[in-house]
Amino acid sequence: MDLILLRHGKAEDFNSGGDESRMLVDRGREQARSAARLLMASGGLPELVLTSPLVRARQTAEEFCTAANLPGPVEQGWLACGMVPANAMVELGAFKQFKTIAIVGHEPDFSLMVEWLLGVKGGMVDFKKGALACIRIAASSRYGKLRYLVPPKLADEF
Repeated sequence: MDLILLRHGKAEDFNSGGDESRMLVDRGREQARSAARLLMASGGLPELVLTSPLVRARQTAEEFCTAANLPGPVEQGWLACGMVPANAMVELGAFKQFKTIAIVGHEPDFSLMVEWLLGVKGGMVDFKKGALACIRIAASSRYGKLRYLVPPKLADEF
């Protein structure tokens, strides 16, 4: 399986509604659309998009799906802040029929997930808002192979 990770786009600062209700700003919406255009141009669109239930992640996933002409995202509670890589892989097992899945979520969860899947430790990955990564995961291994890690500024080219 190819696992695409898309960190939510730039969101508004903390507000009285709390972290869960923070919405994307215009820049965040554009980051999601840029990620979709990049994957469309490369022929690497996912078959399925799963998203954190937090507003900014859902909005990122919705913008991404709309721009990529994909069915809407499927909300998954395990993608909320605090995702544990080993638990995420168990949850992803329910979707093993798909060859390429995108997940939309948060930091530091995504950096930890990439490091865990690659078998590295100690802050080796910097996952910016709107960044994309793809890891190819063999069914017989817990480890994966990094296919790409694209910072949002590079995706803006598309």
